[in-house]
Amino acid sequence: MILGIDIGGANTKIASDEGKIIELHYIPLWKNSKLPETLLDIAKRLEPEKAGVVITGELADCFPDKDAGLSYIIEAVNNAFKNAYFFDSNGVFLKEKKKSIAAANWMASALAVGKEFGDCIFLDTGSTTTDIIPIKNRKPLARKTDFERLKNGELVYSGALRTNIAAILKSVNLGGERSRISSELFSITADAYLLLGMISPENYTCDTPDCAGKTIIDAKRRLARVVCADLNEISNDEILSIAMQVMEAQVNDIKEGLFQVSEKHGIERVVACGLGEFLAKRAAEECGFDIISISEEYGEEISKVFPAYAVAQLLRDAHI
Repeated sequence: MILGIDIGGANTKIASDEGKIIELHYIPLWKNSKLPETLLDIAKRLEPEKAGVVITGELADCFPDKDAGLSYIIEAVNNAFKNAYFFDSNGVFLKEKKKSIAAANWMASALAVGKEFGDCIFLDTGSTTTDIIPIKNRKPLARKTDFERLKNGELVYSGALRTNIAAILKSVNLGGERSRISSELFSITADAYLLLGMISPENYTCDTPDCAGKTIIDAKRRLARVVCADLNEISNDEILSIAMQVMEAQVNDIKEGLFQVSEKHGIERVVACGLGEFLAKRAAEECGFDIISISEEYGEEISKVFPAYAVAQLLRDAHI
């Protein structure tokens, strides 16, 4: 068995090349990271022949720079797995540390998607970010670093779980009146989508802002606090309206990047995946683009961990 591993700042995802093993581990690297211990446990339990690894967690602010982040993660991987290969933004498997290994999970996904579906825009909305990757002639055309991709519409720092509501909205419409919102970390997108029924409590895999529960009432309380209200000061309809305005604003943000990439490369077909695939699909629909759903093609669980699944398949086919 060949194992794919996607190590992000908040989540570590794994998938086997045949898709029978799928796991998602919430491991915030900035918070007493258990990454080394978790990787050792995975290696001991699954005993893969090889491990293909993609990394985005080097940007976590517990590291002084990306180089230090890469060193920490690569050391943790090599201590756990005897035969690990790191996939880089040039589409190459490496054994030694290079800067090109940083933030390269999108390259693995885009190569796999290009091989299967041809020319398209790969749209992956996860817990924290959205990748918007143009693919032509089976080759990803995106810039190689997050810094460059942010400037070119190929990375939108907005996701289905961890994004602060205050980073999406500056004000909300409540009963025909505009209300400013607080700029605190009172609520995140996971609260809005839990309330709207777009995610289940089981998919709310990150910490809550107030370290409280993940029930509907908990989510309502956090969303009410965005406008400095208690539950006895605001109606259920008004809280629901806040959640809907969050989704509308987030979809518009993704659409802006999608249009930017589409106009530059002349592509109007989208392959959507991720925990927030519902956001990616809605954005593509509102743009009027054709949509292929990874959930429908491969299953919902693979869609959630697609970079890990993709790098496992790429390593299998590389015969190294």
